[in-house]
Amino acid sequence: MTTKVHSKKVRVKALVASLIGSSIEYYDYLLYGTVAALVFNKLFFPNFDPTVGLLIALASFGIPYFFRPLGGVIFSHIGDRLGRKKSLVLTLGIMGISTALIGVLPVYENIGAWAPILLVALRLIQGIAVGGEWGGAVLLAVEYSEKKKRGFAGSVPMMGAAVGMILATATISLMRLLPDAQFLAWGWRVPFVASLLLVILGLWIRNGLEETPDFQKAKDEGNVSKLPIADTFKNHWKEVILTTGAKAIETAPFYIFATFGISYATNTLKMPEGPVLNAVTIGTLISLVMIPTMGHLSDRFGRKKIFVIGTISVILFSMPYFFLLSKKSILLLTIAVMIGYAIWSIITSVLGTMFSEMFRAEVRYTGISMGYQLGAAIFGGTAPLIATSLVTAFHGSWIPASIYLMLLGVMSLICVSLMKTMSDKEKNKPRKQSKPLLTKAANK
Repeated sequence: MTTKVHSKKVRVKALVASLIGSSIEYYDYLLYGTVAALVFNKLFFPNFDPTVGLLIALASFGIPYFFRPLGGVIFSHIGDRLGRKKSLVLTLGIMGISTALIGVLPVYENIGAWAPILLVALRLIQGIAVGGEWGGAVLLAVEYSEKKKRGFAGSVPMMGAAVGMILATATISLMRLLPDAQFLAWGWRVPFVASLLLVILGLWIRNGLEETPDFQKAKDEGNVSKLPIADTFKNHWKEVILTTGAKAIETAPFYIFATFGISYATNTLKMPEGPVLNAVTIGTLISLVMIPTMGHLSDRFGRKKIFVIGTISVILFSMPYFFLLSKKSILLLTIAVMIGYAIWSIITSVLGTMFSEMFRAEVRYTGISMGYQLGAAIFGGTAPLIATSLVTAFHGSWIPASIYLMLLGVMSLICVSLMKTMSDKEKNKPRKQSKPLLTKAANK
């Protein structure tokens, strides 16, 4: 995939830039999900029954996922036409501004119905920005990497969601040390406004990089697509469908183990908020070790094998996860979250590289963004809402929610079994036969 050999220093810089930018984007994006279960139902949707208010708050978390494909189209068009770097600078800047504005937004008590309207509008802008971020961050890492290290390189930006979740839950946990009245009045706002400092750091690092080798080669050879989205759906529609389906078992568990887990434990099981947030933080710390480790192993054993192991693990652990939560024990909840995030890490570690190996360089940004963001929209943002609705509809029973997760796993396994990636083609490519040793000896 890589067309030009860069120095180790440049490749490391590209990995750092992809990780930091991705982490900031997901910090901003996931901060909303953490606060939605604790604050927004009280401050922005107060005129509802508490359960209905929570559902609406979670819906405001999930609806923007349907705008992520739009962001994927917009910014992948820029990335495939003008360059990965330009797209990544734009997505980071837009995300930072919209997140800071959420932090200074008046609540329902101050401006009435405009409060939830403006909140959801800013959330939609977040969705558009993060929709364009992921594909560029992955390609920044993968297209700068050596062929034999693509799996590890592609796993680095996938750590961004975990780093973002750690930052989001840790900062909210810190703010939760405040008295409830102060936390609701201003404490929850601090992490949103403070994200501007992280965005400035990310923009400074990304601005110092050149274009990726693969895009530069396509540009030099005149292979830049005039309309990447049209070329993608004309020539790669099957790949888009398969990546969308494969994404399901990576995105749904993440938000069920995190956003739904927080709301279920605190609102349904009435467990204390602080220890629940701490459990999620511990789980994401584990994923920071697991993701690069599994990415490295995928360079040895293959992306698909690692993905299948992770998916089967999610299917097997779905019911034990909910069972452990139902015991209302902080220790068992922490164990459940730790195992859940470890399993999720196996899947997410290979997703970026596996998807990028399915598309040509001239439409790669668009192709991976479409599959990834459609999958996130259909199966990710809806996961907390569907899980909460199932638990409510079945009078507190968690079994339907676990079955839903298992069915997504089966679907993803089918999609991955049908994929043909670049690493598959390289593996199956016939090797050049060397001359027999006797002939070489005779020629001496």
